[in-house]
Amino acid sequence: MSQLKTGWAETDITPVGIVDLYGQYYQRVSKGIHSRLGATVMALESNGEQAVMISVDLTNFSIEFLNELRDNLKGKIPDIDTSKIIMNATHTHSAPGVSPGRSWWEASNEADKYKEFVIEKLSEAVVVAWNSKQSSGFANSSDFAVVGHNRRAVYENGVAEMYGDVSREDFIGMEGNEDSSVETVFFFDENRTPVGAIVNLACPSQVMEATYYISSDFMGEARRLMKEKFGDGFHTLCQISAAGCQSPRDLVRTKDDELWRERGVKVLGQRVFDSMLRALDKAEGEIQFDVPFVHSVKNILLPKRKASYKEYKEALRNIEELEKILPFGEAFAAFCEEVRGNEQIPGRPGPYDSKLHHFVLIRNNEAVVARYEEQKDEPDYEMELHALRIGNVVFVTNPFELFLDYGLQIKSRSNAEQVFVVQLACGSTAYLPTERAEEYGGYGALIINGIVGSDGGKKLVDETVCEIDKLF
Repeated sequence: MSQLKTGWAETDITPVGIVDLYGQYYQRVSKGIHSRLGATVMALESNGEQAVMISVDLTNFSIEFLNELRDNLKGKIPDIDTSKIIMNATHTHSAPGVSPGRSWWEASNEADKYKEFVIEKLSEAVVVAWNSKQSSGFANSSDFAVVGHNRRAVYENGVAEMYGDVSREDFIGMEGNEDSSVETVFFFDENRTPVGAIVNLACPSQVMEATYYISSDFMGEARRLMKEKFGDGFHTLCQISAAGCQSPRDLVRTKDDELWRERGVKVLGQRVFDSMLRALDKAEGEIQFDVPFVHSVKNILLPKRKASYKEYKEALRNIEELEKILPFGEAFAAFCEEVRGNEQIPGRPGPYDSKLHHFVLIRNNEAVVARYEEQKDEPDYEMELHALRIGNVVFVTNPFELFLDYGLQIKSRSNAEQVFVVQLACGSTAYLPTERAEEYGGYGALIINGIVGSDGGKKLVDETVCEIDKLF
């Protein structure tokens, strides 16, 4: 063990002007700013080992985007190991995209400019964090806050629907678990004054997802409250745990639609903030300045989710029949018209796009055909897995919208005292559903929604637990 050193920086990545907002099946052109987008950077070093952790208020980003940032930094920080840079998205749906998005509408020509803008801002922030490293104390803790809820409703016919109507007579319950734990790590200067924190919870930052406003959502609000409490020099790095089946909307227990708009950002941000303060009270008596620090990086192969020949032939027939009824272009126009109509219904908070629409059914079947035709030549998906130990705490990454149960499996099976599962990290490849979700179907559990299925999910858990245990 040796002295842990940390350095911090933040940067504003709010776009200038009107932009396309990322994350929905339809185009949303921004109308203004609800709250500014940010990125938090923490550099860590101890006994020759290093890590850079970055959290960004984006929906997601590709591994190519991260590698472009890594390349950008090679000439700016001579002693940095760029393979040890970890970046995750808070998964707000109220930010522009930095990676290729939907292809069925004409995207804004500002997308490439925004990507370059973000890379430059992140590069500058990493340099600041790296060059400001100082001796640091460390303490971990956890608390609870009701933020995330399962969003897949299941019906008597054995079918699930994301954001499904729970008032139906045939509704039998939600598909899976919820996790209200808030994992925290705090860092302190030599005077034991708190200077920064990492917060991790199982819910995407998506209260504002159906609006037309740029927003850092409830995670941004939690950061703001921490600065209000501890000063502008305090930094909060936000991570989303396994939460592919979660959202901040309680479908069953509340009819308060206002929690799905601006007020919800305040309410949930306050809940996260309060839980962090309670965790800090528990952590302050456990500060350590000399702790084990190990960082492993490994590329692993996961089997892609396969389409059967039967599914392939059925999808071809479905596409032919659907196109006869309403061709793709007309179907998309009808889909957008339906969305705009839903947006005008008083009291309806969104999401406004139906994943059962004719247009979406065409896309679903096209994805099955594409998967079948490429799976023989490309049977596996390669992903970058980081396992980072600080004291008896471990951070592990994955690039998926990982269903909650996988995160619970990793946490319960590992030897670490506390595990921070970080999704949408070091790339993004959409959902990774459980076997149960695949059986129920519905958006989030279909072939179109992700590259890897439940078989790969089981392997991901095994590989992750193995990497964690190696650190001990």
